[in-house]
Amino acid sequence: MTTVLVIGAAGKTGRAVTRSLTSHGVTVRAAVRSPERAETAYAAGARSISVVDLGSGLGLDDAVDGVDGVYHLAPNVHPDEVAIADRVAGAAVRAGVARFVFHSVLHPHDPSMPHHLRKAEAEKVVRTHLPGATVLRPAAYHQNLVDAAHAGRIAVPYSLDTPFTNVDLDDVAEVAATVLARPGHEGVTYDLAGPEVLSVREQAHVAADVLGHPVEAVRVELAEWVAGPGASLTPQACDDLLAMFASYDRGGLVGEAAPLRRLLGREPRSWADVLTHT
Repeated sequence: MTTVLVIGAAGKTGRAVTRSLTSHGVTVRAAVRSPERAETAYAAGARSISVVDLGSGLGLDDAVDGVDGVYHLAPNVHPDEVAIADRVAGAAVRAGVARFVFHSVLHPHDPSMPHHLRKAEAEKVVRTHLPGATVLRPAAYHQNLVDAAHAGRIAVPYSLDTPFTNVDLDDVAEVAATVLARPGHEGVTYDLAGPEVLSVREQAHVAADVLGHPVEAVRVELAEWVAGPGASLTPQACDDLLAMFASYDRGGLVGEAAPLRRLLGREPRSWADVLTHT
């Protein structure tokens, strides 16, 4: 494997995957939505840039031309997720790409979360085009709460006491590089969950011990969230996330760590590990 196209390379996950691929000696071509995003992708280690409009497919054929693999990560809670997957996988087929990895989500078939169901449909579309594609289904990232922990206040609009098996983003990126760069993962789906089950309240307690300062866990009222962070979202994205918060209230988001442990060949990084090294 010599060159991989990373779609969404300027985002948090795309940058992590780019760094991991580069550390494995893989050349990364970054697909970004605008030239202004190029510098962010270059800073993560990308060697070249392709500007791609995922909504129309403009630029996709040029982006996949000559690459050996594709890592496809769609924009978060995107309403066109399934059609985007169809465009990207179709372009990969036309280019004869040897390896394809789709970034999905833990429990994509959960009917209580519309954006998870779109991931499930996108998985089917990808596998229709590319039966040998690899699907990664990560849990929520530890990194989503790291800044809040350092600031001393983890505020979330869902239950403080339901369980999560959050995962280290860099562990996910390491797996992404592994399945792209090494044979033996074709047609396989991997759940990627962290090694411990913790509620947000428990995460705050662990963070206080690790960081040496108080960290409070606070439940934000939904109306406050809608008026604050939710106000910048489209109505559809806001509704998707409200449905996710309701699902988290009922049961959190929990998976098994065994697949990640096996793929890494070591123990996945814990919440305390990530806090210590961030």
